[in-house]
Amino acid sequence: MDKLPPYFESPPVNLPRLARWKPKHGMAPIALMLCLISVASLLLSLSQLALLGKQSVQLPLHAEQILQRCNMLHAKPGPPSDFHQRTTSDRFVEGTPATLIRNASIWTGDQEITQGDILLDKGIIRFVGHASPSMFNKFKDLVTWDAGGSWVTPGIVDLHSHLGVDSAPTLNGADDGNSWKGPILPWLRSLDGLNTHDDAYRLSISGGVTTANVLPGSANAIGGQAFVIKLRPTAERSPSSMLLEPPYTLNGTHVDPTLPPRWRQMKHACGENPSRVYGNTRMDTFWAFRQAYDTARQIKEQQDAYCTRALAGEWEDLGEFPENLQWEALVDVLRGRVKIHTHCYEAVDLDDFVRLTNEFRFPIAAFHHAHETYLVPGILKQAYGHAPAAALFATNARYKREAYRGSEFAPRILAENGIDVVMKSDHPVLNSRFLLYEAQQAYMYGLPANLALAAVTSTPARVMGQDHRIGFVREGYDADLVVWDSHPLALGTTPQQVWIDGIPQLSEPAIAFKPASFQQVPRTPNFDLEAAAAIKYEGLPPLMPKKAKDLVVFANINSMFIPDGMGSVMSVADIGEGSVVALRKGVIRCWGAAAACASEFASEDAEWIDLEGGSIAPGLISYGSPLGLEEIQGESSTHDGTVFDPLTGSIPTVLAGSELIKASDGLQFYGRDTLLAYRAGVTTGVTAPSSNGLIAGLSTAFNTGAAHRLENGAVVQDVAALHVQIGHSNQGPSVSTQIAALRNILLGDKSSTMFAEVAKGAIPLVVQVQNADIIASLIELKKEIHTRTGTNIQLTISGAVEAHLLAKELGEAGVGVILTPSRPFPDNWESKRILPGPPLTNESAITTLLAHGVTVGIGIVEQWSARHTRFDVAWAALESFDRISKEQALALASVNLEKLLGVKPSGGLGDMVATRGGTVLDSEAKVVGIISSRRGIVDLI
Repeated sequence: MDKLPPYFESPPVNLPRLARWKPKHGMAPIALMLCLISVASLLLSLSQLALLGKQSVQLPLHAEQILQRCNMLHAKPGPPSDFHQRTTSDRFVEGTPATLIRNASIWTGDQEITQGDILLDKGIIRFVGHASPSMFNKFKDLVTWDAGGSWVTPGIVDLHSHLGVDSAPTLNGADDGNSWKGPILPWLRSLDGLNTHDDAYRLSISGGVTTANVLPGSANAIGGQAFVIKLRPTAERSPSSMLLEPPYTLNGTHVDPTLPPRWRQMKHACGENPSRVYGNTRMDTFWAFRQAYDTARQIKEQQDAYCTRALAGEWEDLGEFPENLQWEALVDVLRGRVKIHTHCYEAVDLDDFVRLTNEFRFPIAAFHHAHETYLVPGILKQAYGHAPAAALFATNARYKREAYRGSEFAPRILAENGIDVVMKSDHPVLNSRFLLYEAQQAYMYGLPANLALAAVTSTPARVMGQDHRIGFVREGYDADLVVWDSHPLALGTTPQQVWIDGIPQLSEPAIAFKPASFQQVPRTPNFDLEAAAAIKYEGLPPLMPKKAKDLVVFANINSMFIPDGMGSVMSVADIGEGSVVALRKGVIRCWGAAAACASEFASEDAEWIDLEGGSIAPGLISYGSPLGLEEIQGESSTHDGTVFDPLTGSIPTVLAGSELIKASDGLQFYGRDTLLAYRAGVTTGVTAPSSNGLIAGLSTAFNTGAAHRLENGAVVQDVAALHVQIGHSNQGPSVSTQIAALRNILLGDKSSTMFAEVAKGAIPLVVQVQNADIIASLIELKKEIHTRTGTNIQLTISGAVEAHLLAKELGEAGVGVILTPSRPFPDNWESKRILPGPPLTNESAITTLLAHGVTVGIGIVEQWSARHTRFDVAWAALESFDRISKEQALALASVNLEKLLGVKPSGGLGDMVATRGGTVLDSEAKVVGIISSRRGIVDLI
């Protein structure tokens, strides 16, 4: 806030309104009754004071304040009864003009959708409905914004964020997410570490995020108090000025004691994190919880006993009100005044925590991450008070054991069981700029559209106790709105403008044109069988595909894309609506009209698959993560492991002088992330050995659908490229030392090793690097090698977040780029200078590099996201202002990666992907088949 929050009580402007949008006043009679009870109790107590005065009892100096405090001891949080009568927000900035948004398609925060206009004035929404021009003549300097039918929603609300305490870029001086002083720390406050210079605020706003609940980290069982903030910059430039409804007493300020208290927020965590940090078991963690709550309960009981005597006029030897600054927040939990946000994954931890709530009688606002809640919704319903919400990732799972059974169908299953669903970012674990993408995925996998949108707006607002002012487009609510360039559940939707407290946040936004179809609620594939299997198999349903017959006919195909044999992807001209493709043992024998291909299947029992207007496209490639070398990130026993680094330690004698480490020797097939990628159209994984140093080793290309490496076609290419990584490290040598070592290796090795093959230009050298200055040095190194040897090495830059700064130079030098991830984030100092793309910039890194003739591919960082490759390339095209065609988008994750990583085309058309209901680039489409001429099969999904 910009100042302390008085609640204005002047009458509202008399404007026409639609009755169905009239704010609810369910709290008013409750608040009135509370005030009457307080007054009556106070009068009774004061009469007792007078009586006691006659008996010469020494009264406390602040007896009246004590009685007021005791009378409010059990008051529940909420807004004042006259809150929606306010005409000015406590966060209003003087000089902000009124804004009229006209001709909008409005999603109000619940199931109501309509066309209309919205007036923003003095930081609040003053009118929602159908306006006539004469209504607003009284507003001076009224800004009119014609939405042109575009969708308007409430601002995105992130229930789980570490904005400002886990800042971007990551620097030691701004690492304030976790304290390591003990497992129970309810007295700590995220506000005290909130960094106002986090680069991510601006990025998150550009994704429509207006409000975030900033939680402490999950290292501790009780990590401390969380605070809700608005993301916009303030004139004060202070953390306190960003707060939304903090406790009245935050800075020792006391207001009208008859006002109900405001909601507080607190972070708890169970399971692996606190156990790992403190070397504890789950038994230790929950004993720590019980000890802490027992301490708080004792203080609460002392306070209740104290107030019982005070309100009865028994002042003799009463003493001071019993309180303890360390434990006061946990006492408030037991009084039902704190929203508890609990990081909790597994059934064992969920059950433990639910028992804790019933033992000490306090409610939970939400279980966060909550990967197994969909398997045990009944446990949630046993929690004290009410069932908590589940705050989920859409598909981020399997990164540690307790997340291994996570399912993309959790949101729909929980909603079907009556549990509130929230989609959250855990920023910067996921970049909250793309929090809406989590809701889009939840919708695609079966969460109803209204609940998917509510999951990032009205539901988190209600869960954090702020639904009286944010999360809805209603009169009297905060003027936090987003106008989108397409339907908010359409892939790649981007804000045209974002208002926070009525203030527009995007200066000259870059708005890409989207197809008219993107203005409608997208269709979704049918995943009913998969959702049922997730429950039946307790989160681990079988993922291996079914083998089709030798002769397969895909019918009702509307489009087909194939490699053109010259390093690009082309659209097949003679495939049109209703076409067929006939295959025998994975090899396409005919395509076109059914009559033209009849001879291929007339005499045999063919397996027909109706694609319902679908498509066939090249199989996609995933690169950048340890896909195929690692099953569970947090469990080292599931990894291939890391290679030795010659720059930081000695190489074991048994390896001295040997060839480089080959990733193919450590391949693990049949992994869940690998098979999920296969089922999403990623047919090939390219992975290099894991390394913490300069030299990683030799990458391999493998088939993601194979059961083991001895299966035909399982290893696509034993050796693809040589991989090294250069960057700053607290443990490794300097960047200049790393480049000098690479120079000496490439120029000094005259043997037949793979280094020599790189120096001869026979295989690519792939360098993982983010920083533009280091990339410039590598361009110079490439030139130096050419000058001294005459060889033009194949150099590929991977990571490459700052590569756009050298697009011209990279194009001239013939250096290719793999952007990992495809949508950038300034995670560390070396990747600080990102090109964010729309709506902040017209250009993205991909379009900039392509414009300068650079061969570009895209990659990922963590293997769980390999399944999203199809959407990553589609997103690149959608925000390119039509500079990237469908064919070019497909090339970003197929033929371009083959070239950049040294994967030789297999001949023919290679692996292909069949999708039902659209192309592989469409969220409406479902992958139903994988065609592999290399393996001689068609797999059905």
